Amino acid sequence: MEPPEMDAAEREMLAGALRKTMASASGPALDEALAGLGWADLLAAAPDVAVPLVFGLLGETGAHAAVLNDVVLGAAGRPLGDAPPPLPYAGGRWAVWDRAPGTAGTDVLDGDLPLRTVPGGDPVPLAAARRALGWWLTGTGRAMLRLAREHALDRTQFGRPIASFQAVRHRLAETLVALDGAEAALAAPHDPSDADLAALLGKAAAGRAALTAARHCQQVLGGIGFTEEHELHRHVRRALVLDGLLGGARELTREAGRILRTDGTARRLVQL
Repeated sequence: MEPPEMDAAEREMLAGALRKTMASASGPALDEALAGLGWADLLAAAPDVAVPLVFGLLGETGAHAAVLNDVVLGAAGRPLGDAPPPLPYAGGRWAVWDRAPGTAGTDVLDGDLPLRTVPGGDPVPLAAARRALGWWLTGTGRAMLRLAREHALDRTQFGRPIASFQAVRHRLAETLVALDGAEAALAAPHDPSDADLAALLGKAAAGRAALTAARHCQQVLGGIGFTEEHELHRHVRRALVLDGLLGGARELTREAGRILRTDGTARRLVQL
């Protein structure tokens, strides 16, 4: 039996509860809070709602949780409480997203995340996880765009807001177009037989969009964007780390090219 669809009002209510939760908790505390909100049941019953919403908000709020492990384990048909599986990382490396706090050592990829490199791992289903990371990356990109837009509206030069300058407006517009395009690629319906390629392309587009956001928003913010006190650098670092997980944008683009050359044809993944 198919689960009942969630209407717009219910989605907005859920989004509000999740946003409030992520504003006050991160890491293991957020894992616990999400479990209390029924994350596992929502992921099993309505992944097309749960994944874009939860992972997008993780990006927008800057919080983090070990929910990527749940997506991978669920896709593999394993209990969500199993040990976190090793995941491929850019450059031929492997990484594990630890659930417990206190990850430390030279193998840590980012001091803000319990993500550490490991010697290797076994293949796991990647399509669902790549889509989830894609939504996290676009959410991170939108967080950077929000910061840059607010700065452009508040900051004045030559007696007017810098948001009125054409160069600034072009950078913000290009960022928005990149993010909207990546989200469209992630959300586009596709044939189940094309799930792996569609997810690969969606993750590549999301990684490229997040890196575009980092570049353009840093330019708009100028010197303040480099400071420790400003939020931007945290989102930039998050985008760089998440882009590498399950394959960076450049690697995935090259992989897509190899697939197309091997197949000898370019499949139509989206009906326009």
